[in-house]
Amino acid sequence: MNQKASGKKGKFTKDSLVVGLMLTPAVVFLCVCSVYPFLWIFRYVCSDYNGFTSNFTGMRNITRMLGDKTFWGSVVHTFEYAVYKLIFIIPLSLVVAVLLNQKMRGTNLLRGIYFMPTIISTSISGMIFMFIFATKNGILNALLSSMHLIKQPVGWLTSQGMVMAAVTIMAIWGGFGNYMLYFVTGMSGISDDVYESAKIDGANAVQTFFQITLPMLAPVLKVILMLAITGAFKDYEAIMVLSDGGPGNRSMVMFLYIYKLIFASGSGQKPQIGYGALLSVVAAIIVGIVTVVYMAVSKKLDDVV
Repeated sequence: MNQKASGKKGKFTKDSLVVGLMLTPAVVFLCVCSVYPFLWIFRYVCSDYNGFTSNFTGMRNITRMLGDKTFWGSVVHTFEYAVYKLIFIIPLSLVVAVLLNQKMRGTNLLRGIYFMPTIISTSISGMIFMFIFATKNGILNALLSSMHLIKQPVGWLTSQGMVMAAVTIMAIWGGFGNYMLYFVTGMSGISDDVYESAKIDGANAVQTFFQITLPMLAPVLKVILMLAITGAFKDYEAIMVLSDGGPGNRSMVMFLYIYKLIFASGSGQKPQIGYGALLSVVAAIIVGIVTVVYMAVSKKLDDVV
């Protein structure tokens, strides 16, 4: 018995060594690319750092943050953008996934077409929508004008009342194909026997969707919603290309504002890495709180159901 136990123990140690060696590159990569940069940020939270020199400033950055109307405005805009994106992109991707899950000709081709925007570079998609939403000679204004729906060109990117709609439309176009694929994958795990039983019982398409498809997609939907929420709060690249946060900071979101501070993207500005590091920590905390609240709410809903 002792020899067998010793043999098993030696085998376990050997397997652990193999597993450890296989995990080492991933762990090193995680530490270098995620853990170290996150710890590096805390080093300059209370400093005035421009990339070359660092001066300890105590609580000055925190005091500045509390009174920074542009930053807190960007937080509000981020929540607004996330809500607009989620209420449109999730239902749209779910409906398209249900339609493309039918056994019809050409569904695979349509899936590829709808998924294609997700693999296009963010900068390229931003430039495409700049041409679409341009006030003069813009494709959308020309189309609406030809249909006699507008008399004057709409300033999609120059009007504070319209820029958020333009940004949201671009985000939906670029992201719904990805979530559609998640839904299609989730629906492929639902047995055909369940649908056959519902059909025999006389359930129509709407009843089948709400009584079978949607409840059985609940675990997948929970993950998709979490990915969509965190993704919406971290979006900034396409917005930077499309509107650069304007006009009047109306489309300025958290991480775009932080990017502008750290990389001094504005003319005549200097890098404010210390202050940007503090805002990065605050933004990460905000996203973390939203994620925790969502997980708590979804868990309670599971308990109720």
